[in-house]
Amino acid sequence: MHNNYLKGIKNIVFDLGGVIVTLERDEAVRRFTAAGLANADELLDAYHQKGIFLALEEGKITKEAFYTAIRKEAGRTIASEVIDHAWLGFLKEIPLYKLEMLETLKKKYKVYLLSNTNPVIMDWARSPAFSPQGKRIDEFFDKIYTSYEIGYTKPAPEIFHFMIKDSGMILSETLFIDDGLANIEMGEKLGMRTYLATNGEDFRSIFGML
Repeated sequence: MHNNYLKGIKNIVFDLGGVIVTLERDEAVRRFTAAGLANADELLDAYHQKGIFLALEEGKITKEAFYTAIRKEAGRTIASEVIDHAWLGFLKEIPLYKLEMLETLKKKYKVYLLSNTNPVIMDWARSPAFSPQGKRIDEFFDKIYTSYEIGYTKPAPEIFHFMIKDSGMILSETLFIDDGLANIEMGEKLGMRTYLATNGEDFRSIFGML
């Protein structure tokens, strides 16, 4: 793959987990299980959550309601910090080269984030803890679109339509990078150029950076 892949491209849309952030689902499951959630393995998915986890990602319940539901499910009082720590178990690392890649791309393209995520993850990402240089996630993107703020999770067409209308992007001029096949298929159906990434992959070669 070479630079012709970017011919005519003006916008690049990135997923967060599995694309920018390397995920470690098993660690999140371990932490939620240790906190007392017996069915964490069943509810937590690498691509699409279930139950109360999905409700949080779709903005159907607040962070506080999620904490309450977790405590009820576990049958015990669990500190909010312990629940947050369990969510953050998903995040294995953010390779520094990917943040540098975003900063380089932002000079030439409109760079967007489209993520199935929740307020716990985004509270962390929107803090100086997100990057070694203390930059918040918003500083790496022109605009961020999250499932819980929009009310839909990928691959629902509604979340894509919201981003398209809000940004004014032309789909034939847009590259969409995600690690979920169903999400990529929806992007293609809508008319975007797409790239299916694997968790932790160094895909800088598609930008001619390797």
